[in-house]
Amino acid sequence: MAILVTGGAGFIGSHTCVELLYNDYDLVVLDKLSNSKLDTVHRIKEITGKDFIFEQIDLIEKKKLERIFTEQKIDAVVHLAGLKAVGESVWMPLKYYRNNVSGTIILCEVMQKYGVKKLVVSSSATVYGTAEKMPISEDTPLGVTNPYGRTKLMVEEVLRDLYVSDKSWSIALLRYFNPVGAHESGLIGENPNGIPSNLAPYITQVAIGKLKEVNIYGNDYPTKDGTGVRDYIHITDLAKGHLKALAKVIGSSGIEAYNLGTGKGYSVLEMIKAFERASGQKIPYNIVNRRPGDIAVSYADPTKAKRELGWEAEKDLNEMCRDAWKWQWNKINDLY
Repeated sequence: MAILVTGGAGFIGSHTCVELLYNDYDLVVLDKLSNSKLDTVHRIKEITGKDFIFEQIDLIEKKKLERIFTEQKIDAVVHLAGLKAVGESVWMPLKYYRNNVSGTIILCEVMQKYGVKKLVVSSSATVYGTAEKMPISEDTPLGVTNPYGRTKLMVEEVLRDLYVSDKSWSIALLRYFNPVGAHESGLIGENPNGIPSNLAPYITQVAIGKLKEVNIYGNDYPTKDGTGVRDYIHITDLAKGHLKALAKVIGSSGIEAYNLGTGKGYSVLEMIKAFERASGQKIPYNIVNRRPGDIAVSYADPTKAKRELGWEAEKDLNEMCRDAWKWQWNKINDLY
């Protein structure tokens, strides 16, 4: 069975490709490499010992995308391509709407044209906005606080309307919480271009000495230590969630949303201390103003994913930090 993976060279995409290859799927991987690197594709092959087709394509390029569907027999799509920095989305909203929303619409138009109607989609916990109750379940009212989250919510609504128009579609909307860690081999991990926008790679780059200190955006939130609390999930656990969702969409029709998280919340300061234990390094930090669009607390109720997909997170915070540190250490010392 051939699976098209968009954004397959990215952090989530690369780990998902590894798990798909481990489970003997044939892959066609697309990525425009705007925030990822071609080396990652080679490392996926090294980890798994398996080959696959890779094409550098932007989903906005509809004719190039159609060529993939004419040349390959695609059975289902795992759609992970998207821009994801909350802060950047506030200052560059049109970039996010064009990439995340228009790219998804074009992908679905091409899928529909070629009769491919099995789709697993990356959404985000940001669609819940400032939730009043914790943990957050899938029936929590939706509402967003930044353009990035709005693009994810728009995509969900587009796909719900698509299903209403044609009930032969089968779609899983995966609402990620905060993926961290790296593959246990240390060969692939979060590898953003430029200065990281996510907490974990920023912390590891400070620990290794590449960056001076971690900026903590606000210490006046109504939390245990004043810093933001998030549900952090090991990237391998998250990747395995895509396989469970893929099996569900292949064997059924409909559209459902699923939280992929651990159900536990950790503050920014707790994350820094955990990374200090994993790395043996002191990690300096600096308190700065809150970022636009950030919220105080967010952690998942993953019950639905366990009940309907047979999935639950297995790795703990120490494993997340250990594997992220191993990846960063290998990367800075050219050991991969």
